[in-house]
Amino acid sequence: MMGFGLFTKKRNFIRRFIVGVIAIGVSFFIGVYLLSYLLGPPKLTNEQNTIYYSQSGDVIGEEHGLQSRYQVNLEDISPDLINATLAIEDKHFFEHHGFDLKRIVGAVLKNIKSMSFKEGASTLTQQYARNLYLSQEKTWTRKVREAFYTIRLEMFYSKSEILEGYLNVIYYGHGAHGIEAASHYFFDKTAKELSLAEAAMLAGIPKGPTYYSPLNNEDNANKRQKRILQAMLNANTITKQAYDEAIQEQLTYTAHEESESEALGPYFQDTALKETSRLLKLDPEDIRSGGYEIHTTLNSNLQKVLEKQVHATIDSSSEMEVGGMAMDPDTGAVRAMIGGTDYAKSPFNRAMDAKRMPGSSFKPFLYYAALENGYNATTMLLSKPTVFDLEDGEVYQPSNYNDYYANARIPLAQALALSDNIYAVKTNIYLGADKLVDTAEKFGITSKLPAVPSLALGTATVSLKEMVTGYGILANGGQDIDLYTIDSIVDRNGKTIFERKNKPGDKLLDPKKAFILTQLMTGMFDRELDGYTAVTGSTIADKLTRLYAGKSGTTSSDSWMIGFSPRLVTGIWTGYDDNRTIEVVAESAYSKNIWADFMEAAHQGIDQENFPIPDGVVGIPIDPATGERATPYCDVSRIMYFEKGTEPQVYCSKHFPEDDSGSDQDNTDDVKEEEGILEKWFNLFS
Repeated sequence: MMGFGLFTKKRNFIRRFIVGVIAIGVSFFIGVYLLSYLLGPPKLTNEQNTIYYSQSGDVIGEEHGLQSRYQVNLEDISPDLINATLAIEDKHFFEHHGFDLKRIVGAVLKNIKSMSFKEGASTLTQQYARNLYLSQEKTWTRKVREAFYTIRLEMFYSKSEILEGYLNVIYYGHGAHGIEAASHYFFDKTAKELSLAEAAMLAGIPKGPTYYSPLNNEDNANKRQKRILQAMLNANTITKQAYDEAIQEQLTYTAHEESESEALGPYFQDTALKETSRLLKLDPEDIRSGGYEIHTTLNSNLQKVLEKQVHATIDSSSEMEVGGMAMDPDTGAVRAMIGGTDYAKSPFNRAMDAKRMPGSSFKPFLYYAALENGYNATTMLLSKPTVFDLEDGEVYQPSNYNDYYANARIPLAQALALSDNIYAVKTNIYLGADKLVDTAEKFGITSKLPAVPSLALGTATVSLKEMVTGYGILANGGQDIDLYTIDSIVDRNGKTIFERKNKPGDKLLDPKKAFILTQLMTGMFDRELDGYTAVTGSTIADKLTRLYAGKSGTTSSDSWMIGFSPRLVTGIWTGYDDNRTIEVVAESAYSKNIWADFMEAAHQGIDQENFPIPDGVVGIPIDPATGERATPYCDVSRIMYFEKGTEPQVYCSKHFPEDDSGSDQDNTDDVKEEEGILEKWFNLFS
């Protein structure tokens, strides 16, 4: 009896528990529906255009959804398109009240079985609600709000109104929102004129506008079209004969001439879209039609100047291409970008995605490593034709530009200004090529670099993005930076869903050595460092009205110029996409001219800024010919910077005042100069 009573109590408890759960559930649903009723009918409006803003808040571009959208009545849409859409997206549309419970349960079971969340069960009403009022983010908050909007749509609008609204706002890719826009875009006809085959093709696109567009992937699109036609056949909305004819029909798509983009910085906007996609973890197509306000780092004035200088320098009939980028070295914010001469012809972004050999513009990374290993501005090495015997038994014989050599010792300051290749390769071999690879990685170079002697001459392929980042780290005194284009993102409801908070990056470089290298890089524009040839920036030096640090780089098929002021670092690459040789002399100067004109325009009206000198650094007048302290009798002297305690102590012993007594001062040339440890080591190669 006692056991029976205990059993009865348990059964009553379970019964009450179940009744309680049901009551709570019923109360919840009654509450949801009551609240939905009180909220009233939602407005059937859809402002989906995503807008890009510049750094100053000006509109720089917009996803022109509204210009590719037509509002049409349900009776003006092909019945085949309606049936195809229902067959693949929501075959129980006219039976449910916004949620297909059977389909939801099926999706849950499939997801449990596959241990994933790939299977969806959204009805047309849910999709309509999401496209009208919400973002595509996958959060529980969004799902709850979507449920409320779904209930309200079903409560206050007829099925025909919901279906019509859905077909007028759903995204079909390529900027086409709604079935009428899609019909015109793909087939140059109205939605009412679509054939069964065309209707089935279009009905398959919204599931994945990029993946299922026949203009992007015809194989995927054809498979989905066939699946839709089979679903229509199974639902008895088409006959077997109509099915067979549709399968056999060869579709002809409308050809589209890409018109030149009127938006400012189209390559920049593409980069901003990709970055937004990464930040929000959404497909780019969802962002395009998501109604976001994307606040970018673009400086409209700088972007216009960059585009103007490129088009003024490179003739429109030329096949030469360009990549350019200007960045704030303190934060990594991109202020201007160009990825090619004509976005309409080629949207491939050469500033971000192309990898080319940087040539001598890679040398600053080498010389930072050298400064870390005992070099200074006056370290003297012999510049002459040299054959290097490598450890593997091979020989390497680099050459200088046009086979010009000093045939004498030159200091590091002059080697960098003249871009002496022999000096660079000797340094790389002395340090060990692995050291250059490690140093380049410290500067943000992520591309694979071979540890070989020729790496000193920039023979590995890297992107302009990497190079500008590396120079930016140098420009800010050695702090890590991440290049970015997005400051903040606001969703269609006015909520800020991302806001960048800039924090000082990790210290990567020694500030003293970063400053010394920066000063060495100003030498490419200083004619006082002319030697056996002119400094590499001599052709643009007269254009420059302030102090810049930089380095050019040239290969047979690439021309680079990268340089910076304290507030802006800019890199320019020019060349041909097919890597053909740059044979026209004027073309090899394009990168320098674009860079110089842009930098001067970018700094117009701004007071001269000097690179801040860190503690522990001293500036000394040096005679470039000897690497010794300059005297009043030296023909040339230049201020060079050293860490305290490493500056030269010996004054120039080559230049003396003229002696009218007739004594032969030239005998001083016979005085044997003291050889340092480095030169003795390098004499083995000469």
